[in-house]
Amino acid sequence: MNILVTGAAGLIGSEAVEHYCKKGFTVYGIENNQRKIFFGKQGSTSARLKQLQSKYSNFQNYKIDIRSQKDIFDLFSTITFDVVIHTAAQPSHDKAADIPFMDFEINANGTLHLLEAIRRTNKDCIFIHMSTNKVYGDKPNTLKLIEKKSRYDYFSSKYKNGINENFSIDQSKHSLFGASKVAADILVQEYGRYFGIPSCTLRGGCLTGENHSGVELHGFLNYLVKCNTQNIKYNIFGYKGKQVRDNIHSSDVIQFMDYFIENPKIAEVYNLGGGKNNSCSILEAFSLSENITGNKMIYDYQEENRIGDHICYYSDLTKIKKHYPQFTITKDLNYIIENIYKKTYEKKISAYRVRG
Repeated sequence: MNILVTGAAGLIGSEAVEHYCKKGFTVYGIENNQRKIFFGKQGSTSARLKQLQSKYSNFQNYKIDIRSQKDIFDLFSTITFDVVIHTAAQPSHDKAADIPFMDFEINANGTLHLLEAIRRTNKDCIFIHMSTNKVYGDKPNTLKLIEKKSRYDYFSSKYKNGINENFSIDQSKHSLFGASKVAADILVQEYGRYFGIPSCTLRGGCLTGENHSGVELHGFLNYLVKCNTQNIKYNIFGYKGKQVRDNIHSSDVIQFMDYFIENPKIAEVYNLGGGKNNSCSILEAFSLSENITGNKMIYDYQEENRIGDHICYYSDLTKIKKHYPQFTITKDLNYIIENIYKKTYEKKISAYRVRG
């Protein structure tokens, strides 16, 4: 089986590369380290790519740009892919406002290039798209909430399990990032329905894990734990730090992809996050991290919230578990934070040794 992974050295992409290489498949990557351009040196994926290339002989990377229709079409004319896992993106809704054309070209046009290449070469190819909960815009903020001691939560029992896939994506503020991801999300569904391509779009919550290159405003738990471990000031933007996110480990994302590849559907949409049990506010994440690291969190509070930021969001996993009953969340918040801490601490010690 030939598998193509875009964004091959990113959090989900690299997890997919490792997983399918270990299974013995031939894995191809598209990775050109755009994260370094977006976020600077601290966001670079070059070390992770080198690690994958040295570890797996059945992995080959192409340093091409998904914005180039020609490069994508040339690649697909050379290799017949059975599965495409599309994780490459401009991932920051704050950054998108500064680079609106690049954001749309990567997130929307890049997705279109891949889908059209599949249509022209192999319509049986399974297409898995990493979308985002930002396609719902700030519509979840219109829901009535309860303010608790350390978090917000939904008032209505209708949302006791979170936001489901029927929630409106219309008439709300998305951020330009959210808008480009909506375009990609709908394109995946349209190519699936119109051309019969087996496909799904995964509207992710906070995707996380120890291999994430977390930076401020992107990579919630990874960046938070890094700040706590290295005594870096963490900035809270509005909502008293009680804004809630659900968190899913990258390995659980890949677990679902496995099930989908085994039993693909056409043009399906799934909210893929940690669900209510793996949700936490910033204040709650502070406490969890402090309990594991032993360090007090250093932070600053700014009253103004981020544009389009969710006050409370966690994924309703009812549909995804109905379609794939074997899917389950295996990594809880304590596991996630503990392993991020271990990885961050190891890097900190290594840096001290180099300086010494």
